[in-house]
Amino acid sequence: MNAAAGARTAADDAVLCRVEGLTMAFGARLIQEQVDFAVRRGEIFVILGGSGCGKSTLLKHLIGLIEPVRGRIRYDGVDYWDSPPETRDGIRRRFGIMFQSGALFTAMTLAENVALPLQLYTRLRPAEIAGLVRYKLGLVGLRGSEEYYPAELSGGMRKRAALARALALDPDLLFLDEPSAGLDPISSRRLDDLVLELRDGTGASFVIVTHELPSLMRLGDNGIFLDAESKVPIAYGAPRTMLERCPHPTVQAFLKRESQIDEPGT
Repeated sequence: MNAAAGARTAADDAVLCRVEGLTMAFGARLIQEQVDFAVRRGEIFVILGGSGCGKSTLLKHLIGLIEPVRGRIRYDGVDYWDSPPETRDGIRRRFGIMFQSGALFTAMTLAENVALPLQLYTRLRPAEIAGLVRYKLGLVGLRGSEEYYPAELSGGMRKRAALARALALDPDLLFLDEPSAGLDPISSRRLDDLVLELRDGTGASFVIVTHELPSLMRLGDNGIFLDAESKVPIAYGAPRTMLERCPHPTVQAFLKRESQIDEPGT
């Protein structure tokens, strides 16, 4: 094997998810087309753009809730939508998903919420599950809160509890839909810091939909900008790189909405 072929193989091995020529539509209504990107291992990939551009719709395509009109979504080279149901089930079990609302079951304690995926998809004994639940809640700073109900928690704590449930099965890819929505700036910053700690500590990749500029700049290693008007992506790369190098007026207007953007590490 020559050096170039070896480099290509190494690059392919680094890609966890690859989207190729994706078209999203609801009936005759086109949402986005010509969507191409890759999410690499250990990367925080952000999906950004204005309201109505299809950010959350793209996320739903990625997690298998909506089938593309055209194009492919591959995980470790396996075409999700061209695979049999059992293969899709196996791929989905590698996902951790945190919806915008948190989607915690209000009639369950935090421990019961986090335990649910373990009860459904593993053969672990109850004592083993209880230990893992304490560990996952500890990862997000909620050790000792096992018996609380979601209604008894602050918004930031509910977000962290939802993240603990997303982590239950040790996923290698986590999808977060507007994780900072509804949080005050301090709670939002703490959640961002937690995402970075989890990425660094577990090696998991994250795909995040957010419109919060400080979070975008702080978290995004790479990303895609969806344009509602042209219905195609108009920028790729880290959000700060988009800000500095992409001249498209829509990108500039979006990323300059606020005069103060946190510097890395601040």
